[in-house]
Amino acid sequence: MIFRRRARMLRSLVCGRLGPVWMWKALLFFVAIAFATQLLGIIFNKSSAQPAAHSIFSSPDAQGPSLGSCQPHTHIMFLKTHKTASSTVLNMLYRFGEERNLRFALPLGYQLGYPLPFNAHRVKGYRGPRATEFHIMGNHMRFNKPEVEKVMPADTFYFSIIRDPVALAESSFAYYKEVAPAFRKAKGLGDFVDDPNKYYDPRLRNNHYARNLLWFDFGMDNNANFSVELAQHGEAMIRQTFRLILVSEYFDQSMILLRHALCWPLDAVVSFSLNARQQKPSSNSVMSGSWVGKAAVAAGVGARAGRSQGKMLPNLSLTDHQREKLRQWNALDWYLYKAFNRTFWEDIDKFGRAQMEQEVALLRMRREILGRVCLKDGGKPVEAYRIRDKNIRPFQSGVVKILGYELQPGLDNATRTACLRMIRPEIQYKDLLDSKQFPRAVQPQLGQQGQLAAGGAFVRHDSSRTGEKMMMGEAEMERERDWDGSRIMKSNQTLKGVREKERLR
Repeated sequence: MIFRRRARMLRSLVCGRLGPVWMWKALLFFVAIAFATQLLGIIFNKSSAQPAAHSIFSSPDAQGPSLGSCQPHTHIMFLKTHKTASSTVLNMLYRFGEERNLRFALPLGYQLGYPLPFNAHRVKGYRGPRATEFHIMGNHMRFNKPEVEKVMPADTFYFSIIRDPVALAESSFAYYKEVAPAFRKAKGLGDFVDDPNKYYDPRLRNNHYARNLLWFDFGMDNNANFSVELAQHGEAMIRQTFRLILVSEYFDQSMILLRHALCWPLDAVVSFSLNARQQKPSSNSVMSGSWVGKAAVAAGVGARAGRSQGKMLPNLSLTDHQREKLRQWNALDWYLYKAFNRTFWEDIDKFGRAQMEQEVALLRMRREILGRVCLKDGGKPVEAYRIRDKNIRPFQSGVVKILGYELQPGLDNATRTACLRMIRPEIQYKDLLDSKQFPRAVQPQLGQQGQLAAGGAFVRHDSSRTGEKMMMGEAEMERERDWDGSRIMKSNQTLKGVREKERLR
């Protein structure tokens, strides 16, 4: 009885003060539904949500071995020498600078006034010393230190790259065969080497490609008679300015030294082989694909493309005796190569041979991994017409087929952007950077109102607009000086009269 009375009292209390029972039942029912819906939503979201895109370029492996507490160099001047894998190095500089929004000292055309000695006013947007901060300079030029110093900050890191003069001459002969008069008339490289004076005239335009090309690119007189004193003077000038000279025959080791010198992450010096040719010359005529490919651009042979179709590759075969004669013909380059090759290996000894082997292995492994991620068909180069994206098709000379790469489909945006930077051809990359720095300027287009002239500089028919004069008159030549202020020695003689004890072996 007591319990029944209490129950009636409680029911009377709830119904009287808080409303009828059915309302509470309905309220509890809706609360239960809402809770269940929320719970199911959480479970569904956990099962279906995709993780944020994680690019391989942001992985810890991209940094490589620790470099300590150093800070990355961002003021960099790279002397881009010819036929030395310098295009691959320039691609690295372009990538590094673009990723960090650095400012490039870009040319008015495609080169910085080459083959004239560099002048600061060749830089697009230059307004006088220290008026604008430029971070990176790397397009082709004939080096002229006082003028470069007007553009680049005082703490700039200078470096360049060299190559064995015999291999360089083989590549130069194939590349500039239709451009350098000294090469054009020769049946083959061996024919030229047997009697260079028969073909070589230093007064003719573009013949600088035929003798001491490294010496010329470093801003010195490539036709001077060789002497030990002159060679040592040139070496000293280079050492005084350039903190690192890479060697293209040891490209991967060079990249490790460069990475440590610049305090850069590993991925910044990982590269793919750019500008590869389709045809393979004979084993006696080795030309790495990394060093071949802009023949029409650098040599101005685009107009001859129609007449060059079907031509066989130049004969580059040499005997041992001819190779020795080629070293004598390029004696100033040979001296530089031996001197800086020796320094290069001294730097590796200081670095540590064992550590160098380990880091080179990591570099090559990383290149292979990125190749599988970025490139279609396992990273195998393909003919330009097969590349669907016209923006990454390499320029074709008509003499040889230049290969390029196709990107792997299905890449996330971050990965695709990074991969694209690694395979973008030099000309297109320069135009892209130019459009970013000068968005209102009209960019020159290949084949429109102009042509690519010797050395790759873009020349409009109205050459006064860009100042890209391609030929020095005799009066200018006589006034030319080395960039240390001394007058350039003018001599057109060969090494025939050089004393035997001064010959380079």
